[in-house]
Amino acid sequence: MSEPRHWREECGVVGIAGVQGAAELASMALHALQHRGQESAGITVSDGHLITTHKAMGLVADVFDETTVKSLPGTFAIGHVRYSTSGSSNLINAQPIQVASHRGAISLAHNGNLVNAPQLRRTMEQEGSIFSTTSDSEVILHLLARDRAESIPDALQNVLPRLDGAYSLVLLSGDTLIAARDPLGFRPLCLGRFQDSYVVASESCAFDIIGARYLREVEAGEIVVIGRGELASRRIARAERERRCVFEHVYFSRPDSTIFGTSVERTRRRSGEILGREAPADADLVTAVPDSSNTAALGYARATGIPFEMALIRNHYIGRTFISPAQQVRDMSVRIKFNPVAEVLTGRRVVVVDDSIVRGTTMRKLVKLLRQAGAEQVHLRIASPPITNPCFYGIDTPVRKELIASSHTVEEIAAYLRVDSLCYLSLAGLLEATGEGERYCNACFTGDYPVPFESEPDKAVFDRHAAGAELILKPKPGGSPGGPGA
Repeated sequence: MSEPRHWREECGVVGIAGVQGAAELASMALHALQHRGQESAGITVSDGHLITTHKAMGLVADVFDETTVKSLPGTFAIGHVRYSTSGSSNLINAQPIQVASHRGAISLAHNGNLVNAPQLRRTMEQEGSIFSTTSDSEVILHLLARDRAESIPDALQNVLPRLDGAYSLVLLSGDTLIAARDPLGFRPLCLGRFQDSYVVASESCAFDIIGARYLREVEAGEIVVIGRGELASRRIARAERERRCVFEHVYFSRPDSTIFGTSVERTRRRSGEILGREAPADADLVTAVPDSSNTAALGYARATGIPFEMALIRNHYIGRTFISPAQQVRDMSVRIKFNPVAEVLTGRRVVVVDDSIVRGTTMRKLVKLLRQAGAEQVHLRIASPPITNPCFYGIDTPVRKELIASSHTVEEIAAYLRVDSLCYLSLAGLLEATGEGERYCNACFTGDYPVPFESEPDKAVFDRHAAGAELILKPKPGGSPGGPGA
């Protein structure tokens, strides 16, 4: 597998309520959310009585062809795309997860990460529960099955306060779609209007592709219950203030989306403008590392007056299986994905804007490509602060020691990357760009985690885990290994 230039994506969820052709609409919406996960895709449909789930490894287009979609009749649907990560590429962890319970069939799709899932799972296993996946999402289903409330919305209202961490989830049972978001609001979840009913999705771009209208964000700590054209809202405990993931704006979400009630494009452009104000450069042109940095680079160019030009062309048609583990292919991975435009670069001083640096290995190769193409100088500008800590709330991050900024100064990183200068956007600048900085989680930059772990060993076992990653629990006396991971 090639070395990632960024953290791996999280997951994406969608829900369609009371609409003819729900499976087709869900598959289209998942196409718009494909950037949030490329490992597996799944859809559950319901005709009000029978619930059917189809899921498989691969991209949405591979999993849901016309024949497959037509085989999924129903007016309610939920869908899920899951991101790629080492150690957990297994169909058993694909979502949605459908189970049979005393309340009938239930299907769940989840974006996020529950930091207390190991404790909850361990307790339930000791009490006789049997888990069929390594997904923390399955913990939610077990808790729902155990709850004695008469209805699923009532049971969910009892269960969710027991969960610590991040969850934006959709749940389907009969002719009821339920969407919920954790009290801190880590992950986005949008509510939209379609025909005479409602839809939900991780990002508003999923509404655009099906012709739905964005209404608002599902609020932090809110449970939305949707029947046939009807919507009811419930609340679980409110947090003092939200802790939205600021990296959604930096990298994960599409620029044409509205998340957390804010335009991603606007935030990224502001980030670039503030970066230009904080760290101007004496250069001939500004270029982006496409595609997630395009908007920030445009903002930087506008703020500095340096012309923006397309000096790097990205190949969007790389098959996932094409990148082999062989060392010689890994070394070529950057050249496979990006090609510099020598006509633009030769003899010129270039400002390269990127959204983040994780390990630095890929950026080092990219800088080498730019110089080989004729760039006289390379000045690197990063539209976010240095990443010094892993995320435990739904993103697959490297362990802390693999994050280059956790153990090296900016000057040392610049020397390693072989750039003429390197500057990061300040944390204050990034939070200013969001417009509501006090509502965002910035733990990946500061180490200030808003949801604590119950113990240091439990924190340690998450060092390679986020939403979708396999988690191997350290066995305790009398216990057995195993654990959640989606």
